Amino acid sequence: MTRPEGGRLPAANFETIGGHERMTILVTGGAGYIGSATVERLKAKGEGVVVLDDLFRGHRGAIESGVAFYEGRVGDRALVERIAAEHRVEECVHFAALAYVGESVQEPARYFENNVEQGVAFIGSLLKAGVRRIVFSSTCATYGEPQEIPISEACPQWPVNPYGWSKFMMERLLASYDTGYGLKSVSLRYFNAAGATERCGEDHEPESHLVPNVLKAAAGGMKQVSVFGTDYPTPDGTAIRDYVHIADLAEAHVLALEHLRGGGASEYLNLGTGDGYSVMEVIETARRVTGKPIPTKLEGRRAGDPPKLVADARKAKKVLGWKPTMSDLSTILGSQWEWLLKHPKGYQK
Repeated sequence: MTRPEGGRLPAANFETIGGHERMTILVTGGAGYIGSATVERLKAKGEGVVVLDDLFRGHRGAIESGVAFYEGRVGDRALVERIAAEHRVEECVHFAALAYVGESVQEPARYFENNVEQGVAFIGSLLKAGVRRIVFSSTCATYGEPQEIPISEACPQWPVNPYGWSKFMMERLLASYDTGYGLKSVSLRYFNAAGATERCGEDHEPESHLVPNVLKAAAGGMKQVSVFGTDYPTPDGTAIRDYVHIADLAEAHVLALEHLRGGGASEYLNLGTGDGYSVMEVIETARRVTGKPIPTKLEGRRAGDPPKLVADARKAKKVLGWKPTMSDLSTILGSQWEWLLKHPKGYQK
């Protein structure tokens, strides 16, 4: 299916504000976890948005009614060019990608085909359509095993899994296309996305992330939560990660677009809080937030899991003026818990 809902192609989405035509932002993967929260934020700011998502792991219910939506792959050049023409697309936020580290190790060809091959075709379609500004969803996985903590953008990048390499390759492509074609970009390297907005929450199948699994156990959907590794060189022996609320991530994408609109240079920016929480700290905080016992099972370390991953996000503050306001652990867990109670079956009502 490559047509928007309703079966007909809509008229070009030109809106006039203050005598000027408002252009549209194409959001790929806009039915996914962070993508849908960003669409929500863009709409709240009055931006024109069109979403392209193949719904492989996204949810149509994550997109509010009234947002133009196309089901299809980003590598479908004809579709992307048609969307760009129909909606007068001038900018893009590119989320669409496979994003499971373990799966990428088991199925590397799938990740390079989806994230890189499809991505190359997609960026080519944007250039042909005249788009010259893009915000790219990247990851701290491009750093691999960090040589210093907290991790700054100056740290060497040497991924240790195909997922990280696929994102690294796209970052390099964007840098080359800036030099060759004037395509300006901001690559945002997320640390651990978590939490929920009022309408957008985390609903993956399978689910590999700690926060939703801890809360799923609290709600009775899992018997226990596995704790992988209790002998790390950390205060309580469990691994430490930097968690960022998806509302704060969504705001960073808005600010990145504004940076590019203002003539800003291409950038690579970490998105994190600079603080980390251990696995046991997450579980203990979840127990307080939910009032539930949350049973745990202690297991051995997983291969490739570093003891600590925490961002140095000072550059994002300097370049974008970005400062997370909802990324304390209690707020993250409380927001996702409220969403889960309202959506016990995720987006399947």
